[in-house]
Amino acid sequence: MQTTVFAILGLVCLIVGLLLILILPELRYIGWGLIGFGIILISSIVIIDFRKIRGAVTSRRGKFGVGTTIMVSVFVGIIIFVNAISIGGVNKRFYFNQLAQFSLTSQTQGVLKDLKMPVTALCFFTPNDTTGVNNYALTLLFEYIYYSNKLTIKKIDPDAHPEEARKYGITSTDYYQSIIFETSLGTYMVSSAEVQAEAEHAFTNAILQVTGTLQKRVYFLTGHGEADPSSTMSDVVDALKTNLLQVVLLDLQLTPSIPSDCATLIVAGPTKAMTDAERQIIAAYLANNGSAFFMTNPGAPDDIAKLVAPWGVDIKSGTIVDPSSYATPNLTTPIVTRTQNLLGLTTIYFPDATAVIPQATAPDGMELRPIAWTTANSWLETDSSQLSKPVYDAGKDIKGGLAIGVLIDPKVETDSSGNVTKVNTGPLIVVFGDSDFVNNTNFYNGNNGDLFITMINILTSSSDVMTIDHNVLQTRRLLLSSEKATFLNISSIALLPLLVLIIGGILWWQRK
Repeated sequence: MQTTVFAILGLVCLIVGLLLILILPELRYIGWGLIGFGIILISSIVIIDFRKIRGAVTSRRGKFGVGTTIMVSVFVGIIIFVNAISIGGVNKRFYFNQLAQFSLTSQTQGVLKDLKMPVTALCFFTPNDTTGVNNYALTLLFEYIYYSNKLTIKKIDPDAHPEEARKYGITSTDYYQSIIFETSLGTYMVSSAEVQAEAEHAFTNAILQVTGTLQKRVYFLTGHGEADPSSTMSDVVDALKTNLLQVVLLDLQLTPSIPSDCATLIVAGPTKAMTDAERQIIAAYLANNGSAFFMTNPGAPDDIAKLVAPWGVDIKSGTIVDPSSYATPNLTTPIVTRTQNLLGLTTIYFPDATAVIPQATAPDGMELRPIAWTTANSWLETDSSQLSKPVYDAGKDIKGGLAIGVLIDPKVETDSSGNVTKVNTGPLIVVFGDSDFVNNTNFYNGNNGDLFITMINILTSSSDVMTIDHNVLQTRRLLLSSEKATFLNISSIALLPLLVLIIGGILWWQRK
């Protein structure tokens, strides 16, 4: 009886010691002590009652019990070993969802890993928060800490510590649930509204601000019926912010110049004509080695055509029709495959695009490169009344392949050995004969968004390759050629019933 009590006590010591090591690492030395004491007790029992234990183990029931105990011990040992490794600091996360919805973007991870100075996030949170901002913000900030030991979090109740709140400008309840990012260089506030709207971008931007890292600015031209960045092109804006670019609206009638901090100017599908003064401002900006992304559409004003013509590109009037490669059922929505674009992207499509034709001779020191082009069977339909049932007219229409987008950039000259002899200066221009390919309906379909962001990357002269990591779930469109669409329709109607009929016939035959 006495040995049984000691055996039970030894087993309890082992279990309690393991729990202390796994759950309360700060008490791990006590845990190891209990484990050692438990081993001593159990070993003593084995030595004292060795004959009785040997007889129990060598019996038939004992052998079965020993085998079971060994298997359970191995299983428990593996679990303990894995947890011990985790506690020891070897930690790795894996994300299996395609859009990484619950992880930080690669750009934010890069910013955090490159932090050179300590950053403190002062969270002025009240305990009675009903908006859920507190938990959401803290959860996200803990994700930030995972990628950098330079970031620390400090929670402050502004009601309990009003002096701290006043020190950082938290002077009214309107600023409660705000976060102050602080370094030796200064502070930056992120409001609760920003946390609810776009927390990751707001946090990363704040870190860049307080560490002295400047963000590049992308300006959207407004005032001529362009696509609205806040509604129809909000996905574009989100992707730019995700890639750590600031988005600013520019009305040349209110601000009659292009700001010096403009990384690139985006003109997205204007439907109204510019004034001569506005066009001259943009032309002067391009002549001064500016950077611009022009997107026009069939039937649009000719301002973009006039701006890019001096740089070797003509924009034709009409709508592209490509019967060999289009998004069913629209012949006027050409699909561009991997072999028909400069970047080798798998699938891009352009709803109702016009042709952008490089001139026969490029301007001195400049290079013209088609970005995306149609098949040889395509043509530019110049008669808009024929678009419902387009037919190629050799006397009026322009036969393909047709460029839908063109990159205009300074030419790098080399000698016969491939050595660079001269790098010319000039503007960086991307021009597309379509703006709808990046609206909210199409941005995340195919590789449309990848094409846009890569072009922005080129225009802003970034050396890093940036991809789209925006953490939202998007509705994706299935792009099919006419042949694939026909097969899908027929197979969806007849294939399953045919399979059921065949299987039923086989079973009937076997039973017969």
